[in-house]
Amino acid sequence: MSRVGRIATEASAAARSFLRRRTAVFFTFFFPVILVMIFGALVQTQPTGGGLFAEPAGYYIPGYLAVVVLFTPLSRVGSEIARHRDGGRFEKLATTPLSRAEWLLAHTLVNVAIIGAASLLILGLVLAVTDAEPVVSPALAALPVFVAVAVALFCGLGALLGALADSQDGVIAASNTVALPLLFLSETFVSPELLPEWFLPAVAASPLTYFARGTRAIIHEPGPWLGDLAVLSALAVAFLALGAYAVPRTE
Repeated sequence: MSRVGRIATEASAAARSFLRRRTAVFFTFFFPVILVMIFGALVQTQPTGGGLFAEPAGYYIPGYLAVVVLFTPLSRVGSEIARHRDGGRFEKLATTPLSRAEWLLAHTLVNVAIIGAASLLILGLVLAVTDAEPVVSPALAALPVFVAVAVALFCGLGALLGALADSQDGVIAASNTVALPLLFLSETFVSPELLPEWFLPAVAASPLTYFARGTRAIIHEPGPWLGDLAVLSALAVAFLALGAYAVPRTE
């Protein structure tokens, strides 16, 4: 079997496995929807009120997208590695031609497809229930690229967490510990003006910051975004390489 065939076969199996887990499907698609309904439709933004949610509604579109772009790859890939390890499946995979990099790439492709669909749902809902007005320009074509690259990056990070954690519960705890600070401290829901100046270098060090900046420059505040995409892409390659190296072969 060719490399493409091996990746396609593993991706098909991973997609079927995801669809059989109804809880995973629910939280992938409907947890972000709940957040949009709470913060977008109920709390709403107060552009002249100061404090949290003081920016126009369109400012927070990257934040809503970041929920699914960040949480889903971290937990899904990490948990998949933990399940494979607990079930001795990596020992079986070690007897096949499928490499660790191919395994991670297959699961990354599945996550890109799933999260791409969820992101489209979230974007449509945000536009429906808030007064956000996205900028319509040719740059919108780059928005799916940002989503795909960010998903790949966090799939690599999820693989690292899955390899380091000793159980599925450990993976969930580790992914939440990493994801929650990143979600709110990466220019998503909290603007840099609300943070102390000494903390801003940490914001710049977050991979999610470049996703938020780039998507915001495309959909809300037109500006340069190629630099953010370049940084995000370089980080994605690095994390995927580290994640592939960390994927267990045998226990």
